[in-house]
Amino acid sequence: MLNFSFLRLVRVHALAAAGDAMITVALAGSLFFSIDPSAARVRVALYLLLTMAPFAVVGPLVGPAMDRFRGGRRTMIFVINSGRAVVAFLMISNLDSLLLFPIAFLMLVLQKSYGVAKASMVPLILEDEDKFVGGNARLALVGGVCGFVGAGPAILANWVGGSSWTVAVAMVVYTLAALAALGLPTAQPQIEQEVVTQAQLVRSSGIRRAAAATGTLRGVVGFMTFLAAFALRGGTDDVDLSGVGKAIGAGVRHAMQGDVASDASPVWKLGLVAVVTVAGFLAGSALAPQLRFRIREEVIIAAALLVLSGVGFLAAFTGGFGSMLFLALSLGIAASAAKLSFDSIVQRDAENVNHGRAFAAFETRFQIIWVLGALLPVVITIPDRVGYVLIGVAAAVSLGLFWLGNGLNREDQSEPTTNPELQPQRE
Repeated sequence: MLNFSFLRLVRVHALAAAGDAMITVALAGSLFFSIDPSAARVRVALYLLLTMAPFAVVGPLVGPAMDRFRGGRRTMIFVINSGRAVVAFLMISNLDSLLLFPIAFLMLVLQKSYGVAKASMVPLILEDEDKFVGGNARLALVGGVCGFVGAGPAILANWVGGSSWTVAVAMVVYTLAALAALGLPTAQPQIEQEVVTQAQLVRSSGIRRAAAATGTLRGVVGFMTFLAAFALRGGTDDVDLSGVGKAIGAGVRHAMQGDVASDASPVWKLGLVAVVTVAGFLAGSALAPQLRFRIREEVIIAAALLVLSGVGFLAAFTGGFGSMLFLALSLGIAASAAKLSFDSIVQRDAENVNHGRAFAAFETRFQIIWVLGALLPVVITIPDRVGYVLIGVAAAVSLGLFWLGNGLNREDQSEPTTNPELQPQRE
């Protein structure tokens, strides 16, 4: 039986993902990505900090506000997408100005806030916990596909009128997403108990262990991203840190200008690694709900860690570009399937009233772990094979802790963090 409320959420998410892709295309040709090779290391560090900074706002502010917002999560999603349209309008005339940086930061905050609102809406629409993984997977697939689709008109608009035209198209798409959000059902929790602390929120041992395992995979994604970038475009053997920084900056610059540096691998190789990783994410989104019909979410996370550990050691043994591609594909599948399973665990075991702050809190942690993982190959020269071994070890250790901590025992759950009699109100 079709769930029309969920289909409406899918429509909103499709438009939002397309708008995000358009903003990415627009920023690619702006000051935001201008690279001075001599300052490349600083730029990489600033980029990593910028990706983490929005969560400093989303975690402590947006999550709790979302749980207590009187207009319900439908209104919150409408407000967020309307805000993205307004920010896109402000961005149009500031693409070549230093004001682009605070505007882009605000766009990132709204993007992360939307992710929290979307995730907290799923259990209110689907209700049946056995459908959570499938619902999360469908949203992830739609988001990935519509991101690719949205890049097409964005590139065309950029070719015709420049980045400002691309942002204008994104503004229209965000407006359509906001209007589509008005068709979502209202779901507003009753808040009559004391404010729940973050420690109380995550006191379920099952959620904590699943979060640790999923966080490991998120950190490996960040690590692999920059390990591949330095290995293919910057080199890793007998190069000091300043040389690595200059090589990365030069590699990015040459890639953006469409030519290839003579002392680095062809740029298409790094692009292929990125494409394969994205394909892995999409494959994991399609695979996770099929696995959920047979095994629990906790087992999916454990299997993802086991597979990644084996592939990491295998890639270290074989070496070569083919091994890098195989590891990138496996990592995409494992990270995607595990994240969808973790979202389902939170939606299943946490009270509806806490979903906003729950997802905000965990996404903040995951992003910090991603940044820490990414910083390792930036500040330390790591040959690719050594990096593969580190990936295998990290996945194996995480799997051991997950298993020894009874993370696969679904019965090991603490009491709900809120009054179980409190249920969300619907129209």
